[in-house]
Amino acid sequence: MTAPIRSAANQAAPAIEALADQLEARGDLTDPRIRRALRKAPRHLFAPARGWCAPDGPGQRRVIDRRRDPSGWWEAVYSDASIVTQVADGTGDPAGGTGEATSSLSSPGAVVAFLELLDVSPGDRILEIGTGTGWTAALLSELGAHVTTVEVDEAIAREADARLRDHGFDVAVRAGDGAAGAPAAAPFDGVHVTCGVTQIPYAWVKQTRPGGRIVMPWMPEFGDGHKVALTVTADGCAVGRLAGRADYMMLRAQRTGVGAGFGAGAARESTTSLDPWRVAFDGYGADAAIAGTLPDVMAIPRHGAGAGFELELADVAGTSWARCVKGGAGEHRVLQGGPRSLWEEVAAAYDRWVEWGRPGRERFGMTVSPSGQAVWLDDPDHRV
Repeated sequence: MTAPIRSAANQAAPAIEALADQLEARGDLTDPRIRRALRKAPRHLFAPARGWCAPDGPGQRRVIDRRRDPSGWWEAVYSDASIVTQVADGTGDPAGGTGEATSSLSSPGAVVAFLELLDVSPGDRILEIGTGTGWTAALLSELGAHVTTVEVDEAIAREADARLRDHGFDVAVRAGDGAAGAPAAAPFDGVHVTCGVTQIPYAWVKQTRPGGRIVMPWMPEFGDGHKVALTVTADGCAVGRLAGRADYMMLRAQRTGVGAGFGAGAARESTTSLDPWRVAFDGYGADAAIAGTLPDVMAIPRHGAGAGFELELADVAGTSWARCVKGGAGEHRVLQGGPRSLWEEVAAAYDRWVEWGRPGRERFGMTVSPSGQAVWLDDPDHRV
């Protein structure tokens, strides 16, 4: 066993440095401690022998197989790409490239960005939500943290626990619903979340000491996801700002989708001069404003044949829906059903964002309290 292990380590060393150089040049990696952690917890130890490689950015999505194509496997593992390790909660082929991906080895760029936001100090007690393969837990451990990580899938938790132990990482792995945190191990100095959440569980705030940080991918119903970094305050709240784009698989308990009632019933027809493409893609500030104003409204942009574009809207309860079809000459067709007029609601939120001067995402923040969560602009007192 000694020779193969040494050979793998020798092969990984230059790949780790090249990847770290890439992340540093892009501005994602600034903390030298994280660079050292990347060396001490090499990614290939946590990569599946076979999976689906999905680059973060340009690059071909493809199957990787260490036995059949070892060089392609190594290249994928040390690229800025996520690697799908589970599909359809374990019922599909993770290397097939089809079906809903439900667990993965996150891309290095995304992992490093959240580690920098968390800003771990040696001795910190960290709660991680979403163990996956165990790589981020290993990195946190190498940064000097005492890590408790919670994984909803029992099989994934067992495999990660064995992998971490086999490679000498002292991490407490728990199987369970991450939304509940780990109350028996609290309080924590920080919470590191590796799955998307729409509603931030207050349990994470309650289990974090005042001054502790919570970093997560906030994945609202409307628009893209956002990195969020919150600081817990002495009054039992958590406050912080949006800090860039994020796209993660959802916490299982918070998966949603357009209900069966979409398009059902009689439709009200009208026209609008507001371009649906602008509402969907006019900026990360617009989607943050709309998501904060209408937290229960989801949007699905659809690109049709030629230059066609439609924006579909639905409420989470499945009571109302809308479809705005981009037309020519500045007039766009609107179809709506249900008791709510979702297009008018979304259009009003968009227009208010324009009236504010089209603020960018970095000006928006979030407060989480025992009564729920709220999005604000510039100041926690200015709720959207």
